[in-house]
Amino acid sequence: MIYLSTPIYYPNDRPHIGTAYTTLVADAVARYWRLVGEEVYSVTGVDEYGLKIARAAEDHGVTPQEWVDSIVGHFHETWALLDMSFDDFIRTTEERHRNTVQPLLQRMYDAGDVYKGHYEGPYCVACEAYYTAEQLVDGKCPVHKRQVEIHSEDNWFFRWSRYGDRLLEHVAANPEFITPDTRRNEVIGFIQQGLEDISMSRSSLSWGIPLPWDDSQVAYVWFDALINYVSAAGFSDDPDRFVKQWPVWAHLVGKDILRFHAVLWPAMLMSAGLALPRQIAVHGWLLVGGEKMSKSNATQILPSDLVPTFGADGYRYHFLRDVSFGPDGNFSWEGMVDRYNADLANDFGNLVNRVLNIAVSYRGGNVPAVSDHGAAEEAVLVATAAEALAALDGFAEFRTKQALDGVWRLFGAANAFVEATAPWHLAKNPEMAGRLDQVLNAALESLRVGAVLISPVMPSAANKLWAMLGLPGGAGDGPLATTGVFGTFPAVTVTKGDPLFPRIEVP
Repeated sequence: MIYLSTPIYYPNDRPHIGTAYTTLVADAVARYWRLVGEEVYSVTGVDEYGLKIARAAEDHGVTPQEWVDSIVGHFHETWALLDMSFDDFIRTTEERHRNTVQPLLQRMYDAGDVYKGHYEGPYCVACEAYYTAEQLVDGKCPVHKRQVEIHSEDNWFFRWSRYGDRLLEHVAANPEFITPDTRRNEVIGFIQQGLEDISMSRSSLSWGIPLPWDDSQVAYVWFDALINYVSAAGFSDDPDRFVKQWPVWAHLVGKDILRFHAVLWPAMLMSAGLALPRQIAVHGWLLVGGEKMSKSNATQILPSDLVPTFGADGYRYHFLRDVSFGPDGNFSWEGMVDRYNADLANDFGNLVNRVLNIAVSYRGGNVPAVSDHGAAEEAVLVATAAEALAALDGFAEFRTKQALDGVWRLFGAANAFVEATAPWHLAKNPEMAGRLDQVLNAALESLRVGAVLISPVMPSAANKLWAMLGLPGGAGDGPLATTGVFGTFPAVTVTKGDPLFPRIEVP
């Protein structure tokens, strides 16, 4: 079972392209695993408790529940706009989540890892995080660059300091636990500095899940939010599925929440007696003009700003091809247009139009199956398709760019194949009818294989092409082992259709 999660997002605004990036990678990876025949459970959702939500609701003159109810629909709209295929959408205000949080916190309490104490120090409401004075930058939150608040409360504390050595042992014994290595090293350095116990409750806030042993306090939002992964796995409402599904195959997170997921969360799981996730995969920020997206500097861009021009598939392709998972990435409108026109309109779109037009013009769309593809020209296609299939395994390591590089080499080889074999010349010579069938069959087979390979990234375009090829089902339906190998295109009727990716004309 491939259990894959995104972070759960704060429902304080419409999701921007940075938020959408994490979900998009998770969706493409989930589609890849389904394509190769694995059982997949992918989950995303929203984090609805905490001081930030409570204050936003107060500012709008509504209750916190009314506020999150009014915002959460924007996430469903955006994920539908981008053709996301998650299996579960969890809200932390759901009963199944409360029924998971309280028993897990009770386990931590019973393990002797919780005690009463006093907290006083810097707190960033924007990221709901405690900081030390040394971690601040010019007195401000190092992530949001905003002024922090000084909080002072009598709370319950988690003995985080108890788990430093065990965490280091786990990281050392499991090299894939945190990826990429730069983030793994960051986590090791953070733990080696010494972990300090952390407040796990709030006494001044009522918007949250009450502690099971002290209902006068609610769980600190991270101690509530991180447990969503256990809730979504069925801990309280489907224990049979939980046994099958836990632990997580991979948590996908941004670098700003790395320490919560790679240091606090594993310690919580150790305390509660649950297995740790297989992997925490960390990506960088999506920058606009060299800066992290923010309303305050007018760099926040929404998917709905881009999809009308590029389409959902064009959007998905750009961010999965041009942004490498791990380091920070940069976005520009001009770069997105250039990538769309060069790759989708020209390389891929023109190839599809050309091959289908030739097949319809010379064979009425009925190209017979052939015995083999043994000619030298076809051999290049077969080899390149095999390389593209191997490159697609990059999805298993979140290397979406490398996987797509392999697919585009196949399209490049197919374009070169059509030029080299010149079916328009073959069609003029009746004695070359058999060779024309071989060429057309190989060209169509390259489109079939290409449709399968792009289906995790561009599911709509893949299925449209699949339908034009006259094939049953969908491009992403079957196990890759049987649908991805280059073979003989079946004797079906292909049809021409509208261009998959019309060129974007820039004034």
